[in-house]
Amino acid sequence: MKKLIYMCVALVAFASCDMPVKERSTDTAQTDNRAPEEKFGIVIHGGAGTILKKNMSDSLEAAYKAKLEEAIQVGHKILASGGTSMEAVTATINIMEDSPLFNAGKGAVFTHDGTNELDASVMDGKTLNAGAISGVTTVKNPINLAVAVMDKSEHVMLSAKGAEQFAAEQGLEIVDPKYFYTERRFQSLQHIIDKEKTELDHDGDKKVSFVDPFIKDSKFGTVGCAALDKYGNLAAGTSTGGMTNKRYNRIGDAPIIGSGTYANNATCAVSSTGWGEFFIRAQVAHDISAMMEYKGVSLQEAASEVIQKKVPALGGDGGIVAIDKDGNIAMEFNTAGMYRAHMNADGELTVGIYKK
Repeated sequence: MKKLIYMCVALVAFASCDMPVKERSTDTAQTDNRAPEEKFGIVIHGGAGTILKKNMSDSLEAAYKAKLEEAIQVGHKILASGGTSMEAVTATINIMEDSPLFNAGKGAVFTHDGTNELDASVMDGKTLNAGAISGVTTVKNPINLAVAVMDKSEHVMLSAKGAEQFAAEQGLEIVDPKYFYTERRFQSLQHIIDKEKTELDHDGDKKVSFVDPFIKDSKFGTVGCAALDKYGNLAAGTSTGGMTNKRYNRIGDAPIIGSGTYANNATCAVSSTGWGEFFIRAQVAHDISAMMEYKGVSLQEAASEVIQKKVPALGGDGGIVAIDKDGNIAMEFNTAGMYRAHMNADGELTVGIYKK
């Protein structure tokens, strides 16, 4: 009789120990398949810099606004239909990469040697997985390659010929480098070469900076997007042609996770645009997320602290667009203007170019 009692007690104990495991498994399944919420949003940028009304024709201003609206509408439609934040980010950036208006893809600026070297990165806020590429010259849509690196490889960043080989293996669209040529960007290169003022300057504080005033005062046309989908997942992506007249395969902040792009479901998703050397040193995108996580400040407070104080203190300028886990957005910049747009879950659209 005692043996039977002991066996019963043991069976009950075993069942009791097993129950929490099953409950956790059930909770996980519910999390992965939870019903979508009507809380989502998307925000984009097309570059920050000295963008002044007096230097902009009515037709060019209208063209920029139309392309920004077209791009963000594509991403918003994906989100509204239950698509993922990463799908929205990728499709939105594709529109800007295919436009000669922006310094990414078709409209990329020229290097000192007269070529176009493209960089891009993406990050998934749910998994903290990321992908990045740099120095590619034949991939039509660099952001697609960054996504492929994230999803189809064990790596985070690939560069140059190796990245192009991987792109071909993944079936991405490859183009002749001539595809990226635009007369406007080529003339910008000639203007800088004629000036011959790109150099390094070491000041009294041992800071290093580019001092070419044409570069410092020009528009940074990097494109980027940050989105929150109905499932509470954040994603961000950034794509660029880099800096006009860049040498030695220079790489800026756009393809660097934590500098040009960062996303974390616990905080926010960020895409940067600006003077890359300073955004790398300030780790702009991650710094905004870290301030939210460790100090408990809002997205706007964190963005303002980094863009209005930290970056200028180093000598750099530029801006960011970001969205947090609750759908709040920030479009912060310390330059005269930034091409930008935002849409919320209600479909309300905001498009801006100048500071005011």
